Amino acid sequence: MPTTVRSFSKINLGLAIGPTRPDGFHALTTLYQTLAAHDLVTVEARPTEKTTITIASNDARVPTDKRNTAFKSVDLALTALKIAAQVRIYIDKRLPVQGGLGAGSANAAAALIGLERELAAHGISPLRGPEKFRIAAEVGSDVPLFLIGGAVLGVGRGEEVYPLADFPPTHCALALPDVGVSTPQAFRDWDAQHTEPAGPFPGLSLNPALTPRQPSDRLKRLSRVLASALCEPHSSGVFLEDLAENSGSPANVFAGVKNSLLALVRTGIENDFEEVVFPQNPCLGEIKRELAASSVPEHAAVFAALSGSGSALFGLYRTPEAAAAAVGRLSQLGVRSLQTETLPRGPYWRTMFMKPKDSTAPK
Repeated sequence: MPTTVRSFSKINLGLAIGPTRPDGFHALTTLYQTLAAHDLVTVEARPTEKTTITIASNDARVPTDKRNTAFKSVDLALTALKIAAQVRIYIDKRLPVQGGLGAGSANAAAALIGLERELAAHGISPLRGPEKFRIAAEVGSDVPLFLIGGAVLGVGRGEEVYPLADFPPTHCALALPDVGVSTPQAFRDWDAQHTEPAGPFPGLSLNPALTPRQPSDRLKRLSRVLASALCEPHSSGVFLEDLAENSGSPANVFAGVKNSLLALVRTGIENDFEEVVFPQNPCLGEIKRELAASSVPEHAAVFAALSGSGSALFGLYRTPEAAAAAVGRLSQLGVRSLQTETLPRGPYWRTMFMKPKDSTAPK
Protein backbone atom coordinates (compact mmCIF):
# COMPACT_ATOMS: atom_id res chain seq x y z
CA MET A 1 0.00 0.00 0.00
CA PRO A 2 1.55 3.37 -0.99
CA THR A 3 2.48 5.80 1.79
CA THR A 4 1.47 9.45 1.38
CA VAL A 5 3.41 12.00 3.45
CA ARG A 6 2.59 15.66 4.01
CA SER A 7 5.73 17.49 2.94
CA PHE A 8 5.51 20.61 5.10
CA SER A 9 7.16 23.95 4.36
CA LYS A 10 9.31 26.29 6.46
CA ILE A 11 10.14 29.93 7.00
CA ASN A 12 13.23 31.53 8.52
CA LEU A 13 12.69 33.60 11.65
CA GLY A 14 15.97 35.42 11.26
CA LEU A 15 18.97 34.47 9.13
CA ALA A 16 22.56 35.68 9.50
CA ILE A 17 25.18 35.11 6.80
CA GLY A 18 28.72 34.48 7.98
CA PRO A 19 32.08 34.04 6.27
CA THR A 20 32.74 31.61 3.44
CA ARG A 21 33.91 28.24 4.75
CA PRO A 22 36.77 26.15 3.31
CA ASP A 23 34.18 23.96 1.51
CA GLY A 24 32.82 27.00 -0.34
CA PHE A 25 29.58 27.28 1.64
CA HIS A 26 28.77 30.26 3.84
CA ALA A 27 28.43 29.81 7.58
CA LEU A 28 24.86 30.55 8.68
CA THR A 29 22.81 30.94 11.81
CA THR A 30 19.05 30.74 11.40
CA LEU A 31 15.86 29.85 13.21
CA TYR A 32 13.69 27.58 11.09
CA GLN A 33 9.95 27.27 11.71
CA THR A 34 7.78 24.70 9.96
CA LEU A 35 4.41 25.66 8.48
CA ALA A 36 1.20 23.71 7.89
CA ALA A 37 1.27 24.52 4.14
CA HIS A 38 2.53 21.44 2.32
CA ASP A 39 3.06 19.32 -0.78
CA LEU A 40 2.08 15.65 -0.83
CA VAL A 41 4.70 12.98 -1.50
CA THR A 42 3.50 9.43 -2.16
CA VAL A 43 6.02 6.59 -1.98
CA GLU A 44 5.56 2.99 -3.03
CA ALA A 45 8.52 0.65 -2.48
CA ARG A 46 9.32 -3.05 -2.35
CA PRO A 47 12.62 -4.96 -2.22
CA THR A 48 13.83 -6.31 -5.53
CA GLU A 49 17.03 -7.54 -7.16
CA LYS A 50 17.87 -4.24 -8.83
CA THR A 51 17.09 -0.71 -7.72
CA THR A 52 14.82 1.42 -9.87
CA ILE A 53 13.55 4.85 -8.79
CA THR A 54 10.86 6.60 -10.80
CA ILE A 55 9.42 10.05 -10.07
CA ALA A 56 6.31 11.76 -11.40
CA SER A 57 4.64 15.04 -10.51
CA ASN A 58 1.68 17.23 -11.36
CA ASP A 59 4.13 20.13 -11.91
CA ALA A 60 6.25 20.06 -15.07
CA ARG A 61 8.96 22.14 -13.35
CA VAL A 62 9.76 19.33 -10.93
CA PRO A 63 12.72 17.27 -12.22
CA THR A 64 11.95 13.57 -12.51
CA ASP A 65 15.52 12.30 -12.71
CA LYS A 66 18.61 12.19 -10.46
CA ARG A 67 18.46 15.97 -9.96
CA ASN A 68 15.35 15.58 -7.82
CA THR A 69 16.03 15.82 -4.08
CA ALA A 70 13.57 13.00 -3.34
CA PHE A 71 15.45 10.76 -5.80
CA LYS A 72 18.74 11.61 -4.07
CA SER A 73 17.51 10.90 -0.55
CA VAL A 74 15.94 7.57 -1.50
CA ASP A 75 18.99 6.48 -3.51
CA LEU A 76 21.35 7.31 -0.63
CA ALA A 77 19.08 5.56 1.88
CA LEU A 78 18.96 2.34 -0.14
CA THR A 79 22.74 2.41 -0.44
CA ALA A 80 23.10 2.89 3.32
CA LEU A 81 20.64 0.05 3.97
CA LYS A 82 22.53 -2.13 1.49
CA ILE A 83 19.36 -3.23 -0.24
CA ALA A 84 17.84 -2.89 -3.71
CA ALA A 85 14.26 -1.80 -4.19
CA GLN A 86 11.74 -0.71 -6.76
CA VAL A 87 10.58 2.75 -5.69
CA ARG A 88 7.88 4.94 -7.19
CA ILE A 89 7.48 8.53 -5.99
CA TYR A 90 4.70 10.93 -6.87
CA ILE A 91 4.98 14.60 -5.86
CA ASP A 92 1.71 16.50 -5.70
CA LYS A 93 3.13 20.03 -5.88
CA ARG A 94 1.17 22.66 -3.98
CA LEU A 95 4.05 24.92 -2.94
CA PRO A 96 6.17 27.11 -5.23
CA VAL A 97 9.33 25.66 -6.78
CA GLN A 98 12.47 27.47 -5.51
CA GLY A 99 10.41 29.89 -3.46
CA GLY A 100 12.37 30.02 -0.20
CA LEU A 101 9.93 27.74 1.65
CA GLY A 102 12.19 24.67 1.56
CA ALA A 103 9.68 22.72 -0.53
CA GLY A 104 12.26 20.69 -2.44
CA SER A 105 14.15 19.91 0.76
CA ALA A 106 10.92 18.90 2.47
CA ASN A 107 10.15 16.58 -0.47
CA ALA A 108 13.48 14.84 0.11
CA ALA A 109 12.75 14.32 3.81
CA ALA A 110 9.19 13.18 3.10
CA ALA A 111 10.41 10.66 0.53
CA LEU A 112 12.93 9.30 3.04
CA ILE A 113 10.26 8.98 5.75
CA GLY A 114 7.83 7.38 3.31
CA LEU A 115 10.48 4.93 2.11
CA GLU A 116 11.17 3.77 5.66
CA ARG A 117 7.48 3.09 6.31
CA GLU A 118 7.15 1.19 3.02
CA LEU A 119 10.21 -0.97 3.71
CA ALA A 120 9.09 -1.63 7.29
CA ALA A 121 6.11 -3.50 5.82
CA HIS A 122 8.69 -5.89 4.34
CA GLY A 123 10.51 -6.37 7.63
CA ILE A 124 13.37 -3.95 6.88
CA SER A 125 14.51 -1.88 9.87
CA PRO A 126 14.84 1.90 9.44
CA LEU A 127 18.12 3.75 9.36
CA ARG A 128 19.64 4.87 12.63
CA GLY A 129 19.15 8.55 13.44
CA PRO A 130 22.73 9.75 12.79
CA GLU A 131 22.81 8.00 9.41
CA LYS A 132 19.48 9.52 8.45
CA PHE A 133 20.71 13.02 9.31
CA ARG A 134 23.94 12.40 7.39
CA ILE A 135 21.97 11.52 4.28
CA ALA A 136 19.69 14.53 4.72
CA ALA A 137 22.65 16.90 5.03
CA GLU A 138 24.27 15.39 1.94
CA VAL A 139 21.12 16.05 -0.09
CA GLY A 140 20.77 19.68 0.97
CA SER A 141 21.32 22.18 3.77
CA ASP A 142 17.60 22.57 4.54
CA VAL A 143 16.71 18.87 4.52
CA PRO A 144 17.70 17.92 8.12
CA LEU A 145 15.32 20.45 9.71
CA PHE A 146 12.39 18.47 8.27
CA LEU A 147 13.52 15.42 10.23
CA ILE A 148 12.80 17.44 13.39
CA GLY A 149 9.97 19.90 12.67
CA GLY A 150 8.72 22.82 14.74
CA ALA A 151 11.20 25.50 15.79
CA VAL A 152 14.71 24.43 14.84
CA LEU A 153 18.08 26.16 15.24
CA GLY A 154 20.24 25.81 12.13
CA VAL A 155 24.00 26.43 12.19
CA GLY A 156 26.97 25.40 10.07
CA ARG A 157 25.65 25.90 6.54
CA GLY A 158 22.16 25.39 7.98
CA GLU A 159 22.34 21.60 8.01
CA GLU A 160 23.43 21.25 11.65
CA VAL A 161 20.11 21.39 13.46
CA TYR A 162 18.91 21.47 17.06
CA PRO A 163 15.28 21.39 18.25
CA LEU A 164 14.07 24.41 20.20
CA ALA A 165 11.03 24.63 22.46
CA ASP A 166 8.08 25.41 20.21
CA PHE A 167 6.17 28.64 19.83
CA PRO A 168 2.38 28.39 19.97
CA PRO A 169 0.67 27.99 16.56
CA THR A 170 0.65 31.41 14.91
CA HIS A 171 -1.46 32.61 11.98
CA CYS A 172 0.56 33.23 8.82
CA ALA A 173 0.08 34.79 5.40
CA LEU A 174 2.47 33.67 2.67
CA ALA A 175 3.19 35.86 -0.35
CA LEU A 176 4.24 33.82 -3.40
CA PRO A 177 5.28 36.37 -6.04
CA ASP A 178 6.13 35.29 -9.54
CA VAL A 179 9.76 36.34 -9.13
CA GLY A 180 12.77 34.07 -9.39
CA VAL A 181 15.60 34.49 -6.89
CA SER A 182 18.85 32.56 -7.37
CA THR A 183 20.33 31.62 -4.00
CA PRO A 184 23.90 31.28 -5.40
CA GLN A 185 23.57 34.73 -6.98
CA ALA A 186 22.23 36.17 -3.72
CA PHE A 187 25.34 34.86 -1.94
CA ARG A 188 27.57 36.34 -4.65
CA ASP A 189 25.83 39.70 -4.27
CA TRP A 190 26.29 39.47 -0.52
CA ASP A 191 30.00 38.76 -0.91
CA ALA A 192 30.39 41.65 -3.34
CA GLN A 193 28.93 44.04 -0.77
CA HIS A 194 30.73 42.68 2.27
CA THR A 195 34.23 41.90 1.02
CA GLU A 196 36.61 44.70 1.87
CA PRO A 197 38.81 45.70 -1.11
CA ALA A 198 42.47 44.83 -0.70
CA GLY A 199 44.61 47.85 0.19
CA PRO A 200 48.36 48.37 0.18
CA PHE A 201 48.55 46.77 3.62
CA PRO A 202 46.60 43.47 3.70
CA GLY A 203 44.41 43.14 6.74
CA LEU A 204 44.76 46.83 7.65
CA SER A 205 41.87 49.20 7.00
CA LEU A 206 42.94 52.74 6.19
CA ASN A 207 39.57 54.04 7.36
CA PRO A 208 38.27 52.04 10.31
CA ALA A 209 34.98 53.97 10.27
CA LEU A 210 34.21 52.49 6.85
CA THR A 211 35.24 48.94 7.70
CA PRO A 212 32.22 46.61 7.48
CA ARG A 213 31.38 44.42 10.42
CA GLN A 214 33.15 41.06 10.14
CA PRO A 215 30.90 38.27 8.81
CA SER A 216 31.41 36.17 11.94
CA ASP A 217 30.04 39.05 14.01
CA ARG A 218 26.70 38.71 12.23
CA LEU A 219 26.44 35.10 13.39
CA LYS A 220 27.25 36.14 16.94
CA ARG A 221 24.69 38.91 16.86
CA LEU A 222 21.81 36.65 15.77
CA SER A 223 23.00 33.99 18.21
CA ARG A 224 22.81 36.48 21.06
CA VAL A 225 19.40 37.64 19.87
CA LEU A 226 18.11 34.07 19.97
CA ALA A 227 19.76 33.45 23.33
CA SER A 228 18.23 36.57 24.86
CA ALA A 229 14.75 35.71 23.57
CA LEU A 230 14.72 31.97 24.15
CA CYS A 231 16.92 31.36 27.21
CA GLU A 232 16.50 32.41 30.80
CA PRO A 233 19.23 34.83 31.94
CA HIS A 234 22.27 33.03 33.33
CA SER A 235 20.67 29.65 32.64
CA SER A 236 23.85 28.58 30.89
CA GLY A 237 27.40 29.70 30.38
CA VAL A 238 27.13 28.73 26.71
CA PHE A 239 25.97 31.23 24.08
CA LEU A 240 24.40 30.02 20.82
CA GLU A 241 27.37 31.31 18.85
CA ASP A 242 29.41 28.64 20.60
CA LEU A 243 27.23 26.16 18.75
CA ALA A 244 27.63 27.98 15.45
CA GLU A 245 31.40 28.17 15.71
CA ASN A 246 32.31 25.12 17.77
CA SER A 247 29.35 22.76 17.25
CA GLY A 248 29.03 22.29 21.00
CA SER A 249 26.19 20.36 22.63
CA PRO A 250 23.00 22.43 22.83
CA ALA A 251 21.43 20.40 25.61
CA ASN A 252 22.05 22.89 28.40
CA VAL A 253 21.48 25.98 26.27
CA PHE A 254 17.76 25.72 25.83
CA ALA A 255 16.78 25.32 29.48
CA GLY A 256 14.03 27.72 30.41
CA VAL A 257 12.96 28.56 26.86
CA LYS A 258 10.15 31.11 26.81
CA ASN A 259 7.24 30.00 24.68
CA SER A 260 6.64 33.44 23.14
CA LEU A 261 7.11 34.63 19.59
CA LEU A 262 6.82 38.23 20.75
CA ALA A 263 9.89 37.86 22.95
CA LEU A 264 11.86 36.87 19.87
CA VAL A 265 10.47 39.57 17.59
CA ARG A 266 11.24 42.32 20.11
CA THR A 267 14.94 41.47 19.89
CA GLY A 268 15.06 42.71 16.29
CA ILE A 269 15.59 39.55 14.26
CA GLU A 270 16.48 40.08 10.59
CA ASN A 271 17.12 38.14 7.39
CA ASP A 272 20.45 39.22 5.89
CA PHE A 273 19.33 38.19 2.40
CA GLU A 274 16.90 41.12 2.32
CA GLU A 275 19.88 43.47 2.05
CA VAL A 276 20.81 42.12 -1.39
CA VAL A 277 17.56 40.61 -2.67
CA PHE A 278 15.32 43.66 -2.21
CA PRO A 279 17.52 46.07 -4.25
CA GLN A 280 17.54 43.53 -7.10
CA ASN A 281 13.77 42.92 -6.79
CA PRO A 282 12.13 46.10 -5.40
CA CYS A 283 8.67 44.52 -5.65
CA LEU A 284 9.63 42.12 -2.85
CA GLY A 285 10.33 45.00 -0.50
CA GLU A 286 6.93 46.46 -1.37
CA ILE A 287 5.26 43.13 -0.62
CA LYS A 288 6.97 42.96 2.77
CA ARG A 289 5.64 46.41 3.62
CA GLU A 290 2.16 45.31 2.55
CA LEU A 291 2.41 42.24 4.77
CA ALA A 292 3.65 44.25 7.74
CA ALA A 293 1.39 47.28 7.68
CA SER A 294 -2.34 47.81 7.73
CA SER A 295 -4.67 50.77 8.02
CA VAL A 296 -6.45 48.71 10.68
CA PRO A 297 -4.01 48.44 13.65
CA GLU A 298 -5.26 45.06 14.80
CA HIS A 299 -4.50 43.65 11.34
CA ALA A 300 -0.81 44.65 11.42
CA ALA A 301 1.76 41.85 11.39
CA VAL A 302 3.66 40.82 14.49
CA PHE A 303 6.58 40.16 12.14
CA ALA A 304 7.12 40.07 8.36
CA ALA A 305 10.20 39.03 6.40
CA LEU A 306 11.67 37.30 3.38
CA SER A 307 11.94 33.52 3.81
CA GLY A 308 15.42 32.19 3.07
CA SER A 309 16.71 33.89 -0.06
CA GLY A 310 13.15 34.26 -1.37
CA SER A 311 11.15 34.89 -3.31
CA ALA A 312 8.44 33.89 -0.80
CA LEU A 313 7.69 36.30 2.04
CA PHE A 314 5.57 35.84 5.15
CA GLY A 315 3.71 37.75 7.80
CA LEU A 316 2.79 36.45 11.25
CA TYR A 317 -0.44 37.67 12.84
CA ARG A 318 -2.31 37.55 16.13
CA THR A 319 -5.64 36.46 14.61
CA PRO A 320 -6.86 34.51 11.56
CA GLU A 321 -8.79 37.64 10.52
CA ALA A 322 -5.55 39.64 10.36
CA ALA A 323 -3.88 36.95 8.23
CA ALA A 324 -6.92 36.83 5.95
CA ALA A 325 -6.82 40.62 5.59
CA ALA A 326 -3.18 40.40 4.51
CA VAL A 327 -4.08 37.77 1.90
CA GLY A 328 -6.80 40.12 0.67
CA ARG A 329 -4.36 43.03 0.35
CA LEU A 330 -1.96 40.87 -1.62
CA SER A 331 -4.75 39.69 -3.90
CA GLN A 332 -5.56 43.31 -4.75
CA LEU A 333 -1.92 43.72 -5.77
CA GLY A 334 -2.13 40.64 -7.98
CA VAL A 335 0.27 38.68 -5.78
CA ARG A 336 -0.47 34.98 -5.25
CA SER A 337 -0.77 34.16 -1.57
CA LEU A 338 -2.14 31.65 0.89
CA GLN A 339 -3.15 31.58 4.52
CA THR A 340 -1.63 29.00 6.84
CA GLU A 341 -0.14 28.77 10.34
CA THR A 342 3.06 27.76 12.04
CA LEU A 343 3.28 24.06 12.88
CA PRO A 344 4.82 23.00 16.21
CA ARG A 345 6.73 19.73 16.46
CA GLY A 346 3.94 17.61 17.98
CA PRO A 347 1.33 18.37 15.30
CA TYR A 348 4.06 18.16 12.66
CA TRP A 349 4.56 14.46 13.34
CA ARG A 350 0.95 13.64 14.27
CA THR A 351 -0.38 14.93 10.94
CA MET A 352 2.45 13.85 8.66
CA PHE A 353 0.93 10.64 7.28
CA MET A 354 -2.27 10.71 5.27
CA LYS A 355 -4.81 7.92 5.13
CA PRO A 356 -4.47 5.80 1.96
CA LYS A 357 -7.92 6.83 0.69
CA ASP A 358 -6.80 10.50 0.79
CA SER A 359 -3.80 9.99 -1.48
CA THR A 360 -3.71 12.13 -4.62
CA ALA A 361 -1.17 9.96 -6.46
CA PRO A 362 -2.39 8.55 -9.79
CA LYS A 363 -3.40 4.91 -9.65
